[in-house]
Amino acid sequence: MRSALTRLALVATVGLSAACSAAPATDRPARTDTFVAGLGSEPDSLNPVLGYAADGGSLMFDGLVSRNADLSLRPALATAVPEVKGKTVSFTLRSGVTFHDGAPLTSKDVAYTYSAVLDEKNDSAVRGDYAAIESVEAPDPVTVVFHLKYPYAPILQRTTLGIVPDGSLERSGFEAEPVGSGPYRFVSRTPGDKIVMEANPSYWNGTPAIKKLVLAFSSDDNVRATRMAAGEFDAVELPPKAAARFENTDGLTVHRVPSADYRGVMFPMNEPVTGDLAIRKAVNLAVDRAAMVKTILAGAGRPAFGPIPPGTTWHNPAVEGSPAADPAQAVRVLEEAGWVAGADGVRAKKGTAARFTLMYPAGDSLRKELALAAASDAKKVGIDIRPTGLDWDAIEPRMSKDALMMGMGTPFDPDYTNFETFHSQFAGKGFFNPGHYTSPEVDALLEKGRAETGPAARKEAYDAVQRRIRDDEVWAYLVFLEHVYVVRGAWTGVAPSVEAHEHAAGGLFRNLAEWRPAA
Repeated sequence: MRSALTRLALVATVGLSAACSAAPATDRPARTDTFVAGLGSEPDSLNPVLGYAADGGSLMFDGLVSRNADLSLRPALATAVPEVKGKTVSFTLRSGVTFHDGAPLTSKDVAYTYSAVLDEKNDSAVRGDYAAIESVEAPDPVTVVFHLKYPYAPILQRTTLGIVPDGSLERSGFEAEPVGSGPYRFVSRTPGDKIVMEANPSYWNGTPAIKKLVLAFSSDDNVRATRMAAGEFDAVELPPKAAARFENTDGLTVHRVPSADYRGVMFPMNEPVTGDLAIRKAVNLAVDRAAMVKTILAGAGRPAFGPIPPGTTWHNPAVEGSPAADPAQAVRVLEEAGWVAGADGVRAKKGTAARFTLMYPAGDSLRKELALAAASDAKKVGIDIRPTGLDWDAIEPRMSKDALMMGMGTPFDPDYTNFETFHSQFAGKGFFNPGHYTSPEVDALLEKGRAETGPAARKEAYDAVQRRIRDDEVWAYLVFLEHVYVVRGAWTGVAPSVEAHEHAAGGLFRNLAEWRPAA
C-alpha cells in the first residue's frame, strides 16, 4: 500500500506549476540582501521544546530528518533515515555540525531536546505527540537511540523536531535569543511585529543566498495585502480573494498550493443548543459548501466533510456528502427532534431558542466570510447563528461555551492532530478538543491507530474514527483550502508542497535557504 504521504503528494503535484501565475516580465529582480516575508500569525514561542515548528519548517533549527517537497523524509542532522522495527530506533548524526554559537551538536543535545519535551514540568504544547517515547539514549556523541513504549508507526515523522542545545531551558535568555543549528540564526524579535534572522555562514548544507530574512507579522489580511502592494514585502501569505489583485501582475508570482488545511464550525458539546445532535446535523445539511468554495475561496479549495482530506490513503470516502445544501432535509431533522419554528422564524425546543454564537478571529477575513455564510445558510432552516469577531485572547476562554470557526489539518499522518482534537484526555486543553467531545469508542480507535504498525489495521481504525466523527457531527466541516502566496521576483528552488494547517513556520517558505535568484 502506498503511504498517505506519497499519494497525497502525487495528487497535489498535479497542476502545481499551473497554479502559479505571473505576467511575462523579463526584468523581475529577486532581492537577496534582505528578504521580507509577510505572515498572518506569529509563534508564541521560538523554542522547539515548547512546540515551535515541531513538524519542520523552522529556518533556525534542524531536526534529525526533514521533508522533501513530495513529503517523503530525508536526512538532516542524521546521516540516514533508519528503518523502524519494533520498539528501538537508532540514528547516526552528521559529524562537524555546530550550533549558531559555535558549540558542537552531539547526541546529548538530541536526547536533551526530546527529554525536555516529555518532562511534564516544561508543559510543552506538543508533549502528547511524543507519548510513545519511553526514553532517548546517547551512548556516544554521534549515536541516538529511541526506546519506545510500544511500536509506533509515525515515529520517524516525529523526528522533524528542531534540536536545541543541552540545558537550554535551564539557561536564562534562551527564549529571548534562541540558538539552533539551522540555515538562519536569530538576530532580534519585536513581539507583534517581526523576527529578524541572518544567514548562517557555517551551515552544514551551505550558506543561503538570502543574507537577511525578516518575518513580518500582521493578522489582518487586508493590511498584509496593502503592504505587499506597497512593496514592503518580498513575499506574503494571503487568503485567495485578497491575493486575486496580484494575479498577472508584472514581477509577481501567485502560488496556489494544495493543503490538508480545513475550516469548520467547532461545536461545544456540553451546551443546550450546540450539544444537541439535531442542531449539529441540521447545520451540516444547511451549509452550501460548493458556494463557499466558488465565492469565498475563489475556487482555491474543495468541500470538506471530515478531518482527513480526499486523495489520501487514510481518507474514508464513506464520510463524503453533497457539496450543495439540503435545507429540506435539515428542516426534517430539526422537526423530528422537536425544534419548532417560532413567529420570528427561529426554532425553539422546550423554551430554548436554536441560537448560538459563532466566534472567529477578527482579522481573519476568510473565517469571517465563512462564518457569515454559515449563519446565512442556517437562518434558512430556523437556526440563529450569531457571528462574532474577537481576538484570540478573548476567544480561548469561551471555546467550551461558544462555537468557533476553527482550522486544523495535516498531510503527514492521521495520528497527527486527530488524537488531540478528538481524544477525551485532551478535552478543554486549550485548542485541543475545545468542544469537550467525549467518546470511549473514538478514544480506543485513536489509541489503536497510533499503536498498530500494519497499514491495514491502521486504515481500519482511522476509517472507523472518521465514521464516528461524522455520525456525531462533532464539527461542521466546510472547506479544505489551497494556501496562496504572492512572491516578488524570479526565483529557482521554490518547491510547493502539500501543506498542513500550521504552515506559518513552513509552507512555501520552509526552504527559503534553498531559493536562488533566477538567472
